Amino acid sequence: MNPFRSVGSRLAAALALLVALALGVAWIVVVPTLEHNLTQAKLDQQSRRAVAVAKKFPLVSFEADPKAVRDWAAENAALVNARIVVYAVEGAGAEQQLRVRADSGEDIDLASDPLAARSARFGRATRGVVGQEGGRYAEVAVPIRETNAVVLFSSSLEDTVASVRQVKRRLLVAGALALGIAVLLGYGAASIFARRIRRLERAADRIAGGRLDEPVVDRGSDELGQLADAFERMRTQLVRLDHARREFIANASHELRTPIFSLGGFLELIASEDVDEPTRREFIGTMQEQLERLQKLAADLLDLSRLDAGQLSLELEPVDVARVAEALAEEFAAVALSTDHPIELATAGRAVEALADETRTLRIGRALLDNAIRHTPAGTPIRLSAGRVDGRAMLAVEDAGGGISPEQARQVFERFQRGEGGHASGSGLGLAIARELAGAMGGRVDLESAAGRTVFTLELPAAFPREIAGRSASTRS
Repeated sequence: MNPFRSVGSRLAAALALLVALALGVAWIVVVPTLEHNLTQAKLDQQSRRAVAVAKKFPLVSFEADPKAVRDWAAENAALVNARIVVYAVEGAGAEQQLRVRADSGEDIDLASDPLAARSARFGRATRGVVGQEGGRYAEVAVPIRETNAVVLFSSSLEDTVASVRQVKRRLLVAGALALGIAVLLGYGAASIFARRIRRLERAADRIAGGRLDEPVVDRGSDELGQLADAFERMRTQLVRLDHARREFIANASHELRTPIFSLGGFLELIASEDVDEPTRREFIGTMQEQLERLQKLAADLLDLSRLDAGQLSLELEPVDVARVAEALAEEFAAVALSTDHPIELATAGRAVEALADETRTLRIGRALLDNAIRHTPAGTPIRLSAGRVDGRAMLAVEDAGGGISPEQARQVFERFQRGEGGHASGSGLGLAIARELAGAMGGRVDLESAAGRTVFTLELPAAFPREIAGRSASTRS
């Protein structure tokens, strides 16, 4: 992998760029502001000193006592820490000129100065920064009206410039250090994250390759940790699904193999010349039962595959659950009589409408009623009831059998789970399909069991006539 395209390199570069931008902003904002503030502070200080010193200017004419003016300039230059130049103002208006009468320094020629000329022209103190011979100077010009003179106070800004240069150097050094630290920290932090991401990548490859035995572990509490937790939940779910798939295939293979072998055996016996006619008819009847068992198992497996794929078509419409209960009681009357399971119907004589698929509702009811008959001993009464519970339509199948143990109750809706009972048989798919069909219609199948009483209840969304008149919906679960 190209190291310059790694997460560490990119994060380090991003941090370095961020620090560089911050330093650039600081350079643009801080340095000029600092230089301006230092210059203004020096001008303010020089203005105060200039005004105070100008008040002590000797009120003599330049011609009468030029030495007094030069002495005053030399003495006060040290006090104000500035060069003092005294100009005599000659002429007026456009002809006005300044002539140097005293100068405490000779480092640069100040025979003409713009600030002094402006102060003489307007008759007021003037200050500012002036560039002279490659240097910058803070200057204050004060007019002396009594003697027709202008005094210029000029001091170099070299110390201010030096301070700003030092700040620039320190800012550059600090910036270089910050950039280095940002790159190191960014690359280090990104390397840690990159290792965690690579672990997640390897985990995803393992899961994609079907190796589900190794857990996905990340002890972080950030987004990567949450992603690892999601991967682990996915892996756990895939393990459960894979286990269920293997059991499903094994159980389905067993359920299909048993009747097929049985049919083959009976066919061999029938083909034998030693079988008499009554035995042959008995074998044919048994073969028909096995064929019906195969057909039911095939239908169950097809419905399960459709439910798993979300392709089971449902026609939702108002269904009278009370009439469904009556139809189930009539359909199972012969079976109940032959197995000695008296069926009691309790519908209260009124309609209980649900928004459901009638065919699927009948199938769920058959599974619940068939389960009660198969897993209770002969003579056990069964009660079919319909009504409303908390605004939902309800169909209940209650028997007075021995009940279901808590261990069995937790598994009773699983696929290929067959309980114990007087006539325990079948594929073990009926209750599993019943619960999934109920869920597809927005309902559920619940179990309540105790010694001497077991109740399977189908709850469905209720449909009220004023709300569903003329309404028929077709959905796909």
